[in-house]
Order: sequence, then structure tokens, then C-alpha cells
Amino acid sequence: MDLLDTLRSTGAARQFEPEPVADDVVHRILDVARFAPNGGNRQAWRVVVVKDAAVRQSLRDLYLGPWYEYQAMGSAGLTPWAPLNDTEDERRAVEQSAEHKAMAGAASPGFAERLDRCPVLLVLLADLSRLVATDRDLGRYTLIAGASIYPFAWSILLAARAEGLGGVMTTMHARVEPAVRELLHIPEHLAVAAVLALGRPIHQPHRLRRGEVESFATVDAVDGEPFTV
Repeated sequence: MDLLDTLRSTGAARQFEPEPVADDVVHRILDVARFAPNGGNRQAWRVVVVKDAAVRQSLRDLYLGPWYEYQAMGSAGLTPWAPLNDTEDERRAVEQSAEHKAMAGAASPGFAERLDRCPVLLVLLADLSRLVATDRDLGRYTLIAGASIYPFAWSILLAARAEGLGGVMTTMHARVEPAVRELLHIPEHLAVAAVLALGRPIHQPHRLRRGEVESFATVDAVDGEPFTV
């Protein structure tokens, strides 16, 4: 696979063929992904490969509540759970339409309602005792520690492409972390970072559309001239 083409075409795949993915393939994916960049080479991640049908169904059920809230806020014109949101606006949006979204999902099930049927489910955990968070004391929403976790998630998705698979990363389960913690016996020093679903995609990847470089890169200052050539 050409690297640049792969980077331009690895989008989110949420519909998979029903065929299972062999354990040796999943192991190869994780074996490649472990070389992702991470602070101090601490590899402050853990992965739970979820196979048990009952546990999978519980993960699906836990996903649905946050997913319907996400849809409700999006329908109201909000970026769901954005750090600068007015939480009262979020509450009103959820109250007004989350139940409707749930009914629609039940009538026409999609990725969320079928999460337990994805061929591969990986729960990605972050070890809070081993992460460097240089923005911890800034008094704002923290971001930096994720730099040692999410490149690993992205490497999983790229390695899956090399195996002819597709996938998607979702973070909805962080909204219900206490329940996920109980379900998977997660100790306190580990945090839920994401769930990754993998499988053979029904629709093959294609080149993605994104904003041009000039839309996000400027010279010398945030209000500087767009960076262009």
C-alpha cells in the first residue's frame, strides 16, 4: 500500500461484512501498532479484546445512551460536549430529542445498535500513572496526555488497512466510564480512552475530503497570513 494514498483514504468504516477476523490478524495489527509514538516510550496503554457475547451486548447497551445524546445535541446545532458549551443548552437539547433519536435508532438500527456484532471490538485504556500531561496545571481542559495514546489508536486503524480491514474509533463509552469499569474489571489508574471496531468493510475506502491547508495554517501568528505556496 502506498503510504500517502493510505493516509488520504483511511476513513471511518462502520459497516462490516459478518465474517470473523482471526486472532492472528488482530495480534498482527496490535504488534504493528505498538510502535506508535508515545511519551518516553512508556506505552501507557492497555487493550481489552472483547469476545464474550454477553460483554459485547453490554458494551453496546452502554454505548446507546451517550450516542442518542450526541445525536440530540448535534441536531440542536451544538458540538456535543465541546468544552466551551453551555451545559444548560446541552441539557435542553437532550431532553427535547434524545428519546426521539432512540426510537429512530430502534426502528432503523445502525452502527450503534449493532456494535456488538462488529467482528473485532477493542477497548483502549490509558494508564494515568504513566502519562505525561504537561497541561495538567493550566486550569483548562487538558489535551496533552492523549498524544501518548491516540497515535496508537490511529496506528491500529492503519495496520487494519494493511490487513484489508477497516474500522472506526469511538469515545462514547467515556461518558459511562464507571459502568464500563465495572463490566471489564478496570482498576482506578486506567481510564477509558476509546473503543475501536474493526472488520472487513462493506464499502471500500475512498479518498477523503478535508479543509485545505490554508483553512487551518497561518504564518507567525494565529491571525497571520494563510500558509500557502
